[in-house]
Amino acid sequence: MVSSRLSGLIAATYTPFHADGTLALSKVAPMVEHLIRAGNRGLYVCGSTGEGVSLTTLERCQVAEAYAQAANKRVPVIVQVGHNCIAEAKHLAAHAEEIGADAVSATCPSYFKVVDIVSLFEVVQAIASAAPRLPFYYYHIPAVTGSQVDIVSFLQFADGKIPNFAGIKYTDKNLAEFQRCLSLGGGKFDAVWGCDDMLLGAIATGARAAIGSTFNVLAPLYLEMIRDFESNRLAEAQQIQLQSIEFICKLGMYPFHTSMKELLRLLGHDFGTCRSPQRSLSKSESKTLHQGLQHLKCLFALDFAQSKLRTTPQPFLNNGP
Repeated sequence: MVSSRLSGLIAATYTPFHADGTLALSKVAPMVEHLIRAGNRGLYVCGSTGEGVSLTTLERCQVAEAYAQAANKRVPVIVQVGHNCIAEAKHLAAHAEEIGADAVSATCPSYFKVVDIVSLFEVVQAIASAAPRLPFYYYHIPAVTGSQVDIVSFLQFADGKIPNFAGIKYTDKNLAEFQRCLSLGGGKFDAVWGCDDMLLGAIATGARAAIGSTFNVLAPLYLEMIRDFESNRLAEAQQIQLQSIEFICKLGMYPFHTSMKELLRLLGHDFGTCRSPQRSLSKSESKTLHQGLQHLKCLFALDFAQSKLRTTPQPFLNNGP
């Protein structure tokens, strides 16, 4: 296991497309500036949000390189390299190391399900070994991969067997299990939270970092929530989390990531739409979405939250190694 730790909000980045579906890589750099200005302390590239599984291997390499170059070591870039073909995942991991990414992450294969701890260990060991100088984070998202391997038992089994194994990206809603992951071995594994609508609960449980899609647009609001929690203003923090939940529910009435890209377009970052099988919004859906978003308090609160960003270190935001 490595000693590096992630901290703060880490934006799960979107992949920009032209109208014809080809990559629009020139739009990556302005987005990175926006994400850093908003208070994000890392970028998670080619994950579920970034449609990594809908990209070719070459496209994934190009997207990862564009984000690594734009970040220029100002914030860590974690590249998600999971693939149903382990050889392709290893290629992507090696490429991430070559381009100067700061960490590698991977889901397990999902077509043929990983059903036991040894099989999962072999997958993780193979991918992690392809980028031996980078910390590796297993992307635990059982709702998508279908893997029901007990994650606590897996961490216990893997402990000490993979030199660059750093921890997990935990995208499930079992806070009790997440707390167990955090506490294993006196906190030796870096467990990063992955469900935006339960971030407050995760912080209360002990999370030091979180990766999320909605951090692309609501990072200042989440940072205000974190400051409220750390200043014992629990009611205020709960209200902000509720605003986030309302926002996520509103977008969830439509294809979520397509809706997020539509919102990014409204904010000046036209990343196109999502690739099939994720569908585009109809004109009537776009109109209804715009109207619904105008009534959400969390969007009106963005300017307020942005103005409250401070340079004073906060525990959640300044707890690296």
